[in-house]
Amino acid sequence: MAVPPPRWSHAQLEYDAEFSIESFRDERMKEPLELYLEAFDKYRGVMEDLLEMTLDLAKLRELAVEILTDVDLLEAVRYLSGPAISADDLKVLAESTLAPGRLRADPPAARRIIDTVLLGLDRRRFPWVTEDREPTDDERAAAALASASLIASRRVMTSRAHDAKNQQEDAVEAVLLAAPNSFEKVAPRVVTNIMEAPAPGQFCRESLFGDRKADLIVRLRDGRVMPIECKVSNSSTNSVKRLNNDAAVKARAWIDQFGSLGCVPTAILGGVFKVHNLAAAQRDGLTIYWAHGLDKLTKFVGDTSPKK
Repeated sequence: MAVPPPRWSHAQLEYDAEFSIESFRDERMKEPLELYLEAFDKYRGVMEDLLEMTLDLAKLRELAVEILTDVDLLEAVRYLSGPAISADDLKVLAESTLAPGRLRADPPAARRIIDTVLLGLDRRRFPWVTEDREPTDDERAAAALASASLIASRRVMTSRAHDAKNQQEDAVEAVLLAAPNSFEKVAPRVVTNIMEAPAPGQFCRESLFGDRKADLIVRLRDGRVMPIECKVSNSSTNSVKRLNNDAAVKARAWIDQFGSLGCVPTAILGGVFKVHNLAAAQRDGLTIYWAHGLDKLTKFVGDTSPKK
């Protein structure tokens, strides 16, 4: 008989949720400023270059192709709006592409992108543009500083979320490779049925499992498949999106597609999660482990190995 995945009591979920929050606070308080300061200095220079080469944005349309085909200047242009326009939104709004080769071949498209950005120009940072005058030295300096701060803050936030998720996935991989009767890492794949999953004792990184992606797919030694989602949340509101509206939804879908006997949908969690949301996800069939307690994952994986 297959070993059932663990189901945690309210008290256990409460303990781990609090421990995870404390770890999250610790990490954020100790996080160095170097990444922000490095990005700030870089984009302050980029914004100053943009203002200089366009004569304080007066020649923005005229130099559209040259500006938009430079990666750093393109990012600075997106932040001229208040709030900034994402690359994906900009493509849709301007009905264009941001591919450099395409823009060089289609200057009107480049000017259309600039016109789209200017429609949302931040009049507080760049008051001289709408007032049709030259900026003062103080206005120019303030605009470059404020824009650099906006870009640097966004880049740090994006990098933080991306790095935390990658670190979780790497930690799970390390646990599997070091587990008793260690697992073998194999190439990613598309799994439409259990037979296409890695063989027992193998795992792969991000792959399509059924009709939804999993961060890892592990084939337990008893033949069951364990699709794993790694989730990092910085707030209880964000946790609903990542846990209940994503990982738990995937769990229900995978159980529907592959059956509860052959599939063990799992989430590795780090950060801030509400206990009642954890309990709800667990009721939906999601097995929960914590980034700070991967030894419990190691134990379960070991327990599924055939006894000698």
